[in-house]
Amino acid sequence: MGYLPPPTGKWQLVCLTLTNSVSLAHFGYDQGIFAGALISPDFIATFPETKDPAVSGITSSCFSLGAFFGCLASFLLGDRLGRKKAIYAGLTMNVVGVVLQVAGYHLPQMIVGRLLNGFGMGVISSTCPVFVAEASPSHIRGKLVVLGSLCNTVGFCVANWMNYAFFDDNGPFQWRFPLAFQLVFSAIVAVILPVTVESPRWLLMQGRLHEAQVVLARLRGTEHDLDDTKLNDELRSIQKALQDEQEARVSIGDTLLGRDSLRNLHRLVLSCGTQLMQQFSAVNALSYYLPTLLIESVGVSSAYARLLAGANASLYLGAAFICLVLIDRVGRRRLMMYGSVGTGSCYLVAAITLREADLHPEQKAGLGKATVAMFFLYYFCYGTSFAKVPWVYNSEINSLGWRVRGAAAATATNWMSGFVIVQFTKVGVDNLGWAFYLLFAGFCWSYLPIVFLFYPETSHRTLEDMDEIFKRCGSLLVFRDTALTQRSRPQALVEAEQRRIREASAGTPV
Repeated sequence: MGYLPPPTGKWQLVCLTLTNSVSLAHFGYDQGIFAGALISPDFIATFPETKDPAVSGITSSCFSLGAFFGCLASFLLGDRLGRKKAIYAGLTMNVVGVVLQVAGYHLPQMIVGRLLNGFGMGVISSTCPVFVAEASPSHIRGKLVVLGSLCNTVGFCVANWMNYAFFDDNGPFQWRFPLAFQLVFSAIVAVILPVTVESPRWLLMQGRLHEAQVVLARLRGTEHDLDDTKLNDELRSIQKALQDEQEARVSIGDTLLGRDSLRNLHRLVLSCGTQLMQQFSAVNALSYYLPTLLIESVGVSSAYARLLAGANASLYLGAAFICLVLIDRVGRRRLMMYGSVGTGSCYLVAAITLREADLHPEQKAGLGKATVAMFFLYYFCYGTSFAKVPWVYNSEINSLGWRVRGAAAATATNWMSGFVIVQFTKVGVDNLGWAFYLLFAGFCWSYLPIVFLFYPETSHRTLEDMDEIFKRCGSLLVFRDTALTQRSRPQALVEAEQRRIREASAGTPV
């Protein structure tokens, strides 16, 4: 592709969004595809140790453990490498991990492959949303980040239907080919990434002002007019915010003790909190084990369980498209609060129907259908709320100097929480039965007051607005301040941006 002119304007945003979207589709695909492998007769024969629920749990959840360490690597090295190099590093680890899994005949090799695959995905999943957020105009930032997360759902949907397509093939092809298909996602990213630009905000943070100006011009479609007023006003606003941030910067120790004016620890906790809420709504408990749960808890056949999982994934995909429409219109806070009530209620009803099925075996078929309906409705509520909002939120809320660190910490929280949930779901269902779902109902309902009290709105704000929000707000509680909770951009933030532009113009012009 070297002979083609590099894309500019909207096409550059398309390339960035595709990089993010295909990478997160790979993440979603892995969440869905391993569920089919776990119930494949040849997989069980090849790895008989997985008949033990604890071993089955670690084989699934070690992907999340690897991703946790990938996020830690991104936290430590992300700002040194830059956004593109970090994605290249994650991509390489992904490929090595997939090859080891596909060629695996011994459980240690499979686990190492999943750990490496997860490590690469941890790096990519903590970098890509930040990359897109830093390059996107504020009025479409939420949609572009959600589009990437939506493709996570596309990958999950493709994986579930692939599991169903191969349900009657009891040989190694049934699970080795679906695992190998992950290489398609890596190949697409490897083709697109070279023609994307680096993040202009990262370039500014490295002191590469002219490169940042050129890159931002390519992103905004004004590469032939570097003197464009809108372009340079945006650059000055970012530059001034970065300068203010550097002047206010304190040591990591002081930051972690809450002694900085930008309140990076507070923002870090909020971004990690969204991912903790996402995982403890137990989506991965259903993602990895839905066919198993349908077979063991509801009593359907293996083929029907795969069909239901595929249909559920399609509903989940539809919900993700609805979230794409709602994310900027409704705002982040309202979607999370709605998701709390909706997902918690679904788990409560599912627990009740499963309990009634235990007490009244003659009604198990009808009650089983009601349970399946609750799982489907859960995915709709989750898909229109917590499936997407946390990825947007943690790419927005942190300051520039802490954006990759914050996203990495939040994503690490996601992966570690996912590891815990996946590791203990099978054991929990086996030991607690219907009561296990009551735990998740309680978790989900607790998010409503947490979001209402503590989470400021981030929609329709520029990334630099986040610094202003946390400079002005001295309290942890935000619900009393309409400027912090309204969907539209407050006038005070508009005025602060104009002030930054004036101050930057009076200082060192671009």
